[in-house]
Amino acid sequence: MVRELLEASEIISEIPRNGIIAIKPNLVLSKPSSSGATSDPEITDAIIEWLQENGRREIEIIESSWLGDCTRKALRECGYDEISKKRNVGIFDLKLDRTIKVKSGPHYFEVCQRPLDAAYLINVPVLKAHCQTKMTCALKNLKGCIPDSEKRRFHSLGLHEPIARLNTLLKSRLTIVDAIIGDLRFEEGGTPIRMNKIILGRDPVLVDAYSAQLLGFEPSEIGYIPIAESLNVGSANLVNARITEFGNDRNYFEIPVNRSIGSEYLNLIVQDHACSVCYANLLFALERLRETGFLKKIKQKIFIGQAFNGKSVNGFGIGKCVCGAKQFVDGCPPNARAIVSAITKCEL
Repeated sequence: MVRELLEASEIISEIPRNGIIAIKPNLVLSKPSSSGATSDPEITDAIIEWLQENGRREIEIIESSWLGDCTRKALRECGYDEISKKRNVGIFDLKLDRTIKVKSGPHYFEVCQRPLDAAYLINVPVLKAHCQTKMTCALKNLKGCIPDSEKRRFHSLGLHEPIARLNTLLKSRLTIVDAIIGDLRFEEGGTPIRMNKIILGRDPVLVDAYSAQLLGFEPSEIGYIPIAESLNVGSANLVNARITEFGNDRNYFEIPVNRSIGSEYLNLIVQDHACSVCYANLLFALERLRETGFLKKIKQKIFIGQAFNGKSVNGFGIGKCVCGAKQFVDGCPPNARAIVSAITKCEL
């Protein structure tokens, strides 16, 4: 998937042959990517392999785990040490890096030297929910490029503005989002949702605006997105964006039951041969409806899956496969925001 996206993007001509290409995953803590908390190491491995095949040799993995966790432990337990040895690339723990004080607007920020000096920065975040900012993806992932003392201060400044301003100082030239497994509720994992999706883009604001809708939010609900747009980091205008989707998983398979997801969801859903991305979008939509209290109003069953194609069902349908329902949301797959909007407008 990574190779297909990179080659389709025709971005290789923009990546310099000289100077460090820094790859910044999300290794917020020492948990495997299957938890929904951290970036899948196979994505970084595929990026490095592709870069090396295209003659880019100066590559480094950079990261700093969150307060209270050890970056080296996270790198080891998440499989990045193996990648380093396999591909002969360096790893740098940004907790050990020198910092530079730089200004954005009225604020000065301490930023790690390594990512500032990189010739090209590739951002590899995980798409997941966040307990304070609602979601975390491209823009927020750069918070790993500041020292621990500054991470604390970002919270005192309200998180959203400093996250946006950090992205005026550190430029992600390429973002490759790990949306294979994210998390339904928390940035530290625990309620993993398999989406089987990878997102690539040059504009981190646009990537986050698109990703927000996959989690059931309007981009304007994520405070740092409109602020970053106002600071000319990028555009959140999805109407005028050119978005290409391909390679979606259409295979039949049974969705494993996630025991950490409440029965209030699973008791509502009737699924038969659903695609993982469609099922994940539904779960994110139901989580948003739970947060607003609307979930309790839903009395009908919600049907999802390719097995319902061409059939009449007595309930609400998710996607074009279940267009035989009296009420359904179209799309293949519909994103979580579209599902939220459709359900709240229907008699359920």
